[in-house]
Amino acid sequence: MPKKIKVALLTHAGGAHVAAYLNGLAAADACSEVVLADPDGRWNEPAKKVLGDKLTRTSRDHRQLLAEEKPAMALVTYEAKLAPPVLNDALEAECHVFAEKPGCLSAADFEPLVKKADSKHRHLMLALANRLNPEIVAAKKIIGSGQIGKLYGLEMHLIADQTRLTNASYRKQWYAQKSRAGGGHLIWLGIHWLDLAMYVTDTNIESAAGFTTNIGGQPIDVEDSATAALKFDNGMLGTVTSGYYLDRGYHSHIKIWGSHGWLHLESMKDEPLHWYSRKGEGAGQIQTFKGSKSPRGYTPFVSRAVKACAEMTDPPISSAHSLRALQTVFGIYSAAESGKTVEIDG
Repeated sequence: MPKKIKVALLTHAGGAHVAAYLNGLAAADACSEVVLADPDGRWNEPAKKVLGDKLTRTSRDHRQLLAEEKPAMALVTYEAKLAPPVLNDALEAECHVFAEKPGCLSAADFEPLVKKADSKHRHLMLALANRLNPEIVAAKKIIGSGQIGKLYGLEMHLIADQTRLTNASYRKQWYAQKSRAGGGHLIWLGIHWLDLAMYVTDTNIESAAGFTTNIGGQPIDVEDSATAALKFDNGMLGTVTSGYYLDRGYHSHIKIWGSHGWLHLESMKDEPLHWYSRKGEGAGQIQTFKGSKSPRGYTPFVSRAVKACAEMTDPPISSAHSLRALQTVFGIYSAAESGKTVEIDG
């Protein structure tokens, strides 16, 4: 019989994506019950509505909850400035930990948490949920099989709307303030594409030169525009553009060129993946991913994370890859601030 575990949801009034995480926990077969700690009580009623009998306790004190309930996994969604002590408390309670990004204000704040997780043989997973999207899984397999050959270069962008920044209530949120979030678009959204670029190519970004600015001129102290030139550890070069430019919606893609062809990911389109290879089946033709776009997003990612913790199997993202994504973002910030190319720790 598949093993099931108790999961603690540790959050507060400012927790991000809590509704999505509640849906994910409700759908997770490996989650037997959920206990909730929210000092503000903001999420008690939504949790009862979504989880029903699966929610067995609510509390305003996460330390007391962890000590008394002894959950096997903690899902922590806290403001970045407030997150590290809560993540540490969960690890001290011997929990596997799933952390809403970024979970810190610097990679240096996250690194000791990774070391602690590793020393306790616990997973520490950053919520970079696009990894399990079907087109991403397919792209990783195509590249890994050598269909596009030796990787030559990569270009990616993730562009969201500037409109949100004109809203005073949005600007008051923690993720729009540097002292509470650590940065702007790059740490909030661009991190997803940086992680995917390394994930599907099975490489690391080893150095970066970058720029950040507030091009829209809204009264915020985080960047609404970031760009970087990247060097990967396989010798490949790449670029990223990450910004709030549109009136609504998203523009996004990742394009990768190799010695035998190319691959183009556009995850937000109906046909999210195309590729070309001059080798093997379909040689010389542009091929299209015909699989379903579902399941995708937080629900399958949370389910996979809970199952990995229950069965002690490989998680959807490792502690090392979680840290790598943060080191890359903060490395780009450092490069932008110094005006120099920065080596990415790792």
